[in-house]
Amino acid sequence: MNSISELRRILGTCRTVAIVGLSPQWHRPSFFVGKYLQGHGYRIVPVNPSATEILGETCYPSVTAAAKALAARGEKIDMVDCFRRTEDIAPIADEAIAIGAKCLWQQIGVINEEAVAKARAAGLDTVVDRCVKIEHARLFGGLNWAGVNTKVISSRRPQQLPY
Repeated sequence: MNSISELRRILGTCRTVAIVGLSPQWHRPSFFVGKYLQGHGYRIVPVNPSATEILGETCYPSVTAAAKALAARGEKIDMVDCFRRTEDIAPIADEAIAIGAKCLWQQIGVINEEAVAKARAAGLDTVVDRCVKIEHARLFGGLNWAGVNTKVISSRRPQQLPY
């Protein structure tokens, strides 16, 4: 399990997020996550071989292709967020390692321990079975207004938000 401080550090330092499996359909969870991250100052990089553009960003067929295109502009992917089936994660982890990402994030319901072991051995942070949007809202002040128990005990909001 990742601690609150680890999750805050990851979400605060990983500002360019490749979302593997980002759907162009507005009602899909991956679309909500991409839109939320954009609205909170993150740069999203859609990875979906069946689309050309999602949320106003050019879509790439693979993480490697996205990293090459960004590198040509002097940019780098910090986090690879996976909206794919568990059995599809190992090759994505290999790509994340190869491009020098800082974090491999597996969404809720996605738990590939082999990919976690590979990524950790290569020095990447890993998060498993959690949603980037939910964790960001929980840790940076987006859920508690609705009465959700965020399990973060504090009488004050963080003084400096990462966005």
